[in-house]
Amino acid sequence: MTSIPPQAANKQAAPGSYGIGFGAFFGAFLGLSMLKFGNPVIMERWVSAPSDIYEFVLSSPWPISWAYLLLVLVLIAAIPLLRRGLPTRRWFVLLPFAWCCWQLVSASFTSDSYLTGYTVKHFIATGLCFYMGFFGLTAVRHLGAFWLALTICFLLVMAAGWSQRFGGLEQTRRYFFLYVYPQMKDMPPEYLKKMASNRIFGTLFYPNTLAGAIILLLPPILAVLWNMKSWLTGPARGFLVGCVGVAALACLYWSGSKGGWLLMLFLALLGVLRLPFSPRLKMLAVAAVLLLGVAGFTIKYRTFFEKGATSVIARFDYWRAALVISKSHPWVGSGPGTFGKAYQEVRDPRSEPARLTHNDYLQQLSDSGIIGFLTYSAFAIAALVASYPRAFPGDRKGTAAAMAGFEAEKAELRYRFGVWLGLLGWFVQGLFEFGLYVPGSAWIAFALLGSLLPRSVAASNDIDKPALRW
Repeated sequence: MTSIPPQAANKQAAPGSYGIGFGAFFGAFLGLSMLKFGNPVIMERWVSAPSDIYEFVLSSPWPISWAYLLLVLVLIAAIPLLRRGLPTRRWFVLLPFAWCCWQLVSASFTSDSYLTGYTVKHFIATGLCFYMGFFGLTAVRHLGAFWLALTICFLLVMAAGWSQRFGGLEQTRRYFFLYVYPQMKDMPPEYLKKMASNRIFGTLFYPNTLAGAIILLLPPILAVLWNMKSWLTGPARGFLVGCVGVAALACLYWSGSKGGWLLMLFLALLGVLRLPFSPRLKMLAVAAVLLLGVAGFTIKYRTFFEKGATSVIARFDYWRAALVISKSHPWVGSGPGTFGKAYQEVRDPRSEPARLTHNDYLQQLSDSGIIGFLTYSAFAIAALVASYPRAFPGDRKGTAAAMAGFEAEKAELRYRFGVWLGLLGWFVQGLFEFGLYVPGSAWIAFALLGSLLPRSVAASNDIDKPALRW
């Protein structure tokens, strides 16, 4: 048996160790974006640097410029892992690049350079997160460190939500009105409305943004935890999955997000249909999910519909206004991030003021014109279609080595489906929310999509698809 020289062994081990370190660093950065960069970028004028250690660690969000400095460090760390050359299906790389380039074109015709400046920088950072996922994260074979860092931050967000539910929200409200509000000269009305509400929002901008983070991350995190067979027994994994699921679903319920609850119900149905059960068991499971989900929705939001569903009606006016604005600026829009300014001229006086369209796709049309809308929408739809993982293979028999390979294949397919399910929910939520404009939401979604595409496109033979290891 030929032995490997120590020098060669070290060379072989180094990339794996470096990849694990990069995965942990990138996961921590994305997780930190949920904790400290959860505001829409157009509201950066109201974010100031923390004044003491309490605000730095526990209370205030951080200025977005700090996030860009950290992103530069992550990008530098990713350089040794970046792949050379473009994949066979080059639109994976070119569509996000074209979208970002058009944002720069639209920015040159903006009606508000201040808002557009913050928005374009955020979009470029979002594109960089996609490329680091596509070219960098796919080179990491051991994704456990990446998901460990991201899951810890996700659980901290959930812990903040639980704390708000059981007394912390009242303390936050009291602190805000005593110490923050008196010093603010121009407070956004929507922020005041959030602080006066009993809906939890965790560390993110407002309750629906928290719901979007849960929709995006809960399915892949549960898949990752269930794949940890070499670390935990079946009952232990089941207990861990149950605890994380209950904690996240409780926060989703307390957030009061109507669309978020219905979306999670939809994702749960897709997950049940994907399970390798008999048709009869699937029907029973689907019926149970529908019964519990619809019952919970009816109990929670009965009074909302009795009052006339005012937020739903307001959204229709935002969407109408976006179409009106796009007719005035069909090619370049009013400028990235400027919907709120243009909306003041066309809004229904009965509707509440708004800075965002509450529809990522229509806001692209309003802010950056037809080309911005088409490049973003085409990328979202095509990427979701291309990254959809094939169904789980049926039962097999064979040698111990063959069975081990079969289990590894099922684990990777389970992981891919979990990531895809979360991304599907996030992009669908973009039809009635503004997750694209929140760094703590968009950066994670684009990084995960970038990491998923090369693993899911079998036709791209020039992309190495590493076997995931936990």
